[in-house]
Amino acid sequence: MAPESDRQRALVAAFADVAVAAGYGQVISPIFEDVRVFHRLGEANDVVTKEMYDFEDKDGRHLALRPELTASIVRAFVQHRPRPPWKAWYEGPQFRHEKPQAGRYRQFTQIGVEVLGPDDPHVDVEVIALAWRFYESLGLSRIRLLLNTLGDPDCRPSYLVALETYLNDHRGDLSEQSQATLATNPLRVLDSKREPDQAVIAGAPLMVDHLSDDAGAHFSAVTDGLQTLGIPYEISPRLVRGLDYYVKTTFEFAGDALESAQNALGGGGRYDDLAEQLGGPATPGIGFALGVDRILLACDAEGVFPAPPTEPQVFVVDVTGGEQAMALTDQLRQAGLRADRAWGNRSMKAQMKVADRSGAAVAVLIGEGELANGTATVRDLRGDTGQQEVSRTDLVATLQQRFAST
Repeated sequence: MAPESDRQRALVAAFADVAVAAGYGQVISPIFEDVRVFHRLGEANDVVTKEMYDFEDKDGRHLALRPELTASIVRAFVQHRPRPPWKAWYEGPQFRHEKPQAGRYRQFTQIGVEVLGPDDPHVDVEVIALAWRFYESLGLSRIRLLLNTLGDPDCRPSYLVALETYLNDHRGDLSEQSQATLATNPLRVLDSKREPDQAVIAGAPLMVDHLSDDAGAHFSAVTDGLQTLGIPYEISPRLVRGLDYYVKTTFEFAGDALESAQNALGGGGRYDDLAEQLGGPATPGIGFALGVDRILLACDAEGVFPAPPTEPQVFVVDVTGGEQAMALTDQLRQAGLRADRAWGNRSMKAQMKVADRSGAAVAVLIGEGELANGTATVRDLRGDTGQQEVSRTDLVATLQQRFAST
């Protein structure tokens, strides 16, 4: 509801400005997809096995409400085959059946970008920088960029062997949930936030110690690029994110102004095999998704990005029958002013009460005298400048000048 809905719309619009300025075009994807699109997130992934809403439609097709948007965007790329490099931005609701809490809901809105085509590490830098500059544009300052690499197909297998061996040696010290995860996807154990797992995770082998020459060079180019742009980052060697398609660069943005443990404002990474898994040509890709609800909580905590003004600037009070109010509010709106009026041909006193409650800065009064003289009375509702009579021909310009700086 307003004003929070107006604030969310303004945040999406601010993100659109940043994305469009960087050459990204909007993609609007369906809210539901064939469930197999999301199986590429990882069959052992909680998003797929526990949180995804899936159902059969009247034609017997197995569909899912989208739990995230990257797979949907890549599916659209595979289907329509735009010429790479393809730079897309998006916004919209996602759905996950998980326990609601502050900043985490079963229906939540995300904004994000995806780039398909180049495997250039400077594309990774551009994507990360776009999110960082967006946070800056909102006025957020207590943001940390956490950065890691998950290696490439040449080095990741040997790392997974080392990790699985280590975790099996410490299996008895892991939580029951992580023991189950170990049997299906050892890498996901590193994503556990459960207290019993933290000591084991702290001693686990690091991917950065197993990188191939190519993966190491790619990661170095990313860190060098961020340094060139003056974007601070922290190497977080156990950051794996939550989805199985990531390779090489992974990153997350933490909002330190949020007091809860759930302080991730968004994140993303590179997914060079996803397009091929969805039936398309081998096409490198990278992107991010940012949580709108969590970002707004961070803005509240830092006292930035308030809701945009939505109250009328001008309230028209017409006691001559209502036609003057009808014509004048339309004229003011066409001139770019927020204008409203009362209804039902009520008395001056009753309409003035409505005008005051509306939050409008001024009331424009039209009575029989004004109507006969071709004038209107402009009355200040929030200050002490009183009122003045203005010619109807000059009224719009007078009001535009008054609100030019607001």
